[in-house]
Amino acid sequence: MKVSYSWIKDYLNVDLSAEECAKVLTDTGLEVEGIQEVESVKGGLKGLVVGDVLTCEKHPNADRLQKTTVDVGAETLQIVCGAPNVAAGQKVVVATVGTTLYDDKGIHLKLKRKN
Repeated sequence: MKVSYSWIKDYLNVDLSAEECAKVLTDTGLEVEGIQEVESVKGGLKGLVVGDVLTCEKHPNADRLQKTTVDVGAETLQIVCGAPNVAAGQKVVVATVGTTLYDDKGIHLKLKRKN
């Protein structure tokens, strides 16, 4: 039978890692065959943060791009985006440099900084 670690934590007051919990369960006579990480979204949303759009203006060299300044907490970033509905004052999801994004077919795109 497969049991979710979060389900175990709902019923038992433990602050152990999944590996430590598996060892304790095994020591008490329950067999733990293995531990596997399950991500409901491929990549687990690693590298995605919420940012505040501080400024937004048309890109000087492109008709369909916006040049924005976005506060992501640790720093303020200059981001060029193609979203026609972005505006100052909005909260947006920002994929930081190095983040890998996946589409529904498993194809991925790793974000890099462009100058």
